[in-house]
Amino acid sequence: MSPPRRIAVIGGGAAGFFAAITCAEQLGKDGTVTLFEATPHLLSKVRISGGGRCNVTHSCFEPAELVKKYPRGGRELLGAFHRFQPRDTIEWFGTRGVATKTEEDGRMFPTTDDSATIVDCLMTAAARAGVTIRTSTPVRSATKDADLFHLTLGSGSVETFDRLIVATGGNKSSGGLALAESFGHTIVAPVPSLFTFHITDPRIADLAGISVEHAVVTAPGTKLKTDGPVLITHAGLSGPGILKLSAWGARAFAEQNYAFPIAINWVPPHTRDTLLKALSVVREQNARKQVATFSPVAMPQRLWERFVIAAGIPTTTPWAHVSNPALQTLATQLTAAELKVDGKSMFKDEFVTCGGVKLAEVDFKTMESRKTAGLHFAGEVLDVDGVTGGFNFQNAWTTGYLAGTACAY
Repeated sequence: MSPPRRIAVIGGGAAGFFAAITCAEQLGKDGTVTLFEATPHLLSKVRISGGGRCNVTHSCFEPAELVKKYPRGGRELLGAFHRFQPRDTIEWFGTRGVATKTEEDGRMFPTTDDSATIVDCLMTAAARAGVTIRTSTPVRSATKDADLFHLTLGSGSVETFDRLIVATGGNKSSGGLALAESFGHTIVAPVPSLFTFHITDPRIADLAGISVEHAVVTAPGTKLKTDGPVLITHAGLSGPGILKLSAWGARAFAEQNYAFPIAINWVPPHTRDTLLKALSVVREQNARKQVATFSPVAMPQRLWERFVIAAGIPTTTPWAHVSNPALQTLATQLTAAELKVDGKSMFKDEFVTCGGVKLAEVDFKTMESRKTAGLHFAGEVLDVDGVTGGFNFQNAWTTGYLAGTACAY
């Protein structure tokens, strides 16, 4: 009989837990799984995600469609999602007593609307599978000698394992990237993804809390284009339309030091030309009504007034008195309003990075390093990131499952 296999998992987040549970459940009595977390806190992102409700995945069950939600890593995840995808995630939690529901935009949450449900499920599953969890235990370094990994802990002690899964997240301070680098991996420099835009502009000043349900956002001079709800904040703009653009443009925006222009069409599917025609009809049919109080487009009244003012039209002007040039300016303001971004803020506490272990150096069937046999990766430590909506968690569940399964055999 071969001796029990010893597996180490570094990182107590979603990917680390899923890898540890998967591995321990499949190993059974044939091995041990030890999870190391440097901080006293486990599953901290899971707790705060989705405003404390935990956006556990997204109701997208076609891998070819699902991968379109990943600015980086989509191509590599295609095969991985054929092995473990949102349907499997729902089933996994369902068989462990967690029912999920789908919201209109496709995001999926536990029916309890409480992230503690997901945290408790993962903690219980880990305990049942026999995972040993060691918090406040940083792994300072790791080396490999023959077939064994030697982990030096924060205390200075060294422990030995047969396989190693690194799932520390993409944060520079997490230590996982330095560890991967020590095994010869290339690290794509991490930069923030999923962030809100700082914008100082009279058109949106003092309108915090106002949102437009459907807008199209572009970054002039690039091919970047996203759509979705846009929310005006105290500092500028947020909402899915903005967050998606921040994810797709993460690297380009970092290179521009977060100073760049964006253009917003607040009234799609209108173009400038179709809107101009519609406004001309409104002018003819509502001649006596005031422009500022009679909006022909679906938009919050206060925001409409700002665009009227931005077009140089006094608010008390009746439609009949709006000149053709003013009408053209108004159509431009509504369909191609250019705003200058002058900084960024983290989206709530859901810090996501693009960057990490170079994907070509990892086998996505098993999440094993192509540089070092027995070394596996899962989650955001890889150069993979998704847009907002449960996609980053799905990457964690999928890669954690594949790494954990591979280490059990």
